[in-house]
Amino acid sequence: MKPVWNSLLIALSLVLLPPAAVAEPSVPESQAYSVAEPTTIDIPKKIAQIQPTPEAAGNEETQETPEAAGNEETQETPEAAGNSESADTAELDEKSSRLQILAEADRLYLAGDIPAAVNLYQTAKRPFPEEIQELGSEKRPEAITDPDLLSPAGRVYWREAQIGFQQKLATRILVPLKLLVEQSPEFIPGHLLYAQALKEYGNAKEYLEVLERANTLYPDHPDLLKGRIGALADTGKWLEASVAARQFALLNPDHPQVTEFTELAETNLKRFRSDLREKLTGNAIANGLLGAISFAVTGNPLSAFSAVQTTALLIEGESALGERIAGSAKRDLELVEDEVVVSYINDLGQKLANLSGRDFNYEFYVVKDKELNAFALPGGKVFVNAGVILNTNSEAELAGLLTHELAHAILSHGFQRVTEGTLLANITQFIPLGGPLTDLLMLDYSRDQERQADILGTRLLVAAGYASDGLYNLMVTLKEEKGDDSDFLSFLSTHPGTKERINYLATLIQRNGYNRYAYEGVTRHAQVKARVEKLLKGRNPDGEKKEEPTARTEANN
Repeated sequence: MKPVWNSLLIALSLVLLPPAAVAEPSVPESQAYSVAEPTTIDIPKKIAQIQPTPEAAGNEETQETPEAAGNEETQETPEAAGNSESADTAELDEKSSRLQILAEADRLYLAGDIPAAVNLYQTAKRPFPEEIQELGSEKRPEAITDPDLLSPAGRVYWREAQIGFQQKLATRILVPLKLLVEQSPEFIPGHLLYAQALKEYGNAKEYLEVLERANTLYPDHPDLLKGRIGALADTGKWLEASVAARQFALLNPDHPQVTEFTELAETNLKRFRSDLREKLTGNAIANGLLGAISFAVTGNPLSAFSAVQTTALLIEGESALGERIAGSAKRDLELVEDEVVVSYINDLGQKLANLSGRDFNYEFYVVKDKELNAFALPGGKVFVNAGVILNTNSEAELAGLLTHELAHAILSHGFQRVTEGTLLANITQFIPLGGPLTDLLMLDYSRDQERQADILGTRLLVAAGYASDGLYNLMVTLKEEKGDDSDFLSFLSTHPGTKERINYLATLIQRNGYNRYAYEGVTRHAQVKARVEKLLKGRNPDGEKKEEPTARTEANN
């Protein structure tokens, strides 16, 4: 019997952003493996196959006749059945054509013929919806810091707030500043002064909310972000403060203040660990007493034992926790051991992890399961179901999923969720080899955490030289092929709906100008995908006689 928690494995969490203008793509400095020569194809012929003819376009606009409407209610005729099969065949042919064009584009891209490659990528890919494409031209007012650039009303509000501070009159400070940030949100000092006033006059909740809203409008403004990080620290949210600082440092590696933000991330992480140690030590003493009482009543020694063990593990930090849970997962899950498949995932994963900026001991494992699932444990232990490879069409799509999961680990989301709420309230329920793993895999990332993972994940994907729409393309394909009711999309729909997620990813790419027309990695991925398909069917991917199952395999089954 499979472990109970096996069915609870964290599924992929995703979110979105799109490209505005196609930047001149650059050839990746290195590829983790060579790309085999794609099958020679007649590109113009294939392009013609995937473009609608004028007749087809006209037919789409014609209204349905009464006879056609009536035919929908009749039973399917043999001719209709044949037409359905023809439609399925046509869809397969179209998909095959697109993949062949992408494979040829990859070859040109790696050969350095970027313009020709981009032309083919654009031919094979559908454009974003018009409303998304228009987002690239939408621009917020540029952030300003000079009061002289404010409107006449804005200058009055700013002057009144200054006088209010001198007279220490809360009303004369708060009212004009509230109007100022509403009417002139581009004025950064207005947000900072308003937050400071709220802090000084005792409204800690609003103090943080003001900076959160401002940071949403101008997420890359360092002064606003430093204000938000300070507010998070002031309210005891040190891990969140660390994550915010680290994300800025990772997304803006060339920024002149990157060292300052990296130091802020480490400082707040140390404060979080210190606070956690104090809380866990206090809970361990209390839970030790509760465990002793429970043992006396139930005779179960694990009650006291688990509190002490789990507390010690959490005090050691996220890497230790991830290591412990990964060890349990490796014992209980059936892992793929095929060297080609394992190397493919590990090479790709390490290539992406090298861009992360976090010094974890990253490890990547392939679970022998056809379901489309993946999860990242604290400390960079990533488990990917073989079904992920089967359901992706390119390296870029697979990398999109991996970077999203990696981002959760890089930003300490799993560790953050585990150390909050129920864990500190009742640590005795977590048994070292079962409880923490189950709790981690049951974690439901917040919407904000999902968006953080999508933003950083997409940035890592672009930095690695892949097409930025890998995750977007995967979600669109799955929605079209499997519908809204597929297990994968049902999971994704919890944060938020599938359509909203797809639009968000497109928006992310478009607004940031990320390049959709870069390396896809179709040929190599197809080779590994065919190998995985044989493995899941119990066949030897090398075509040799299958070996008898080992004792370890039989034990896992």
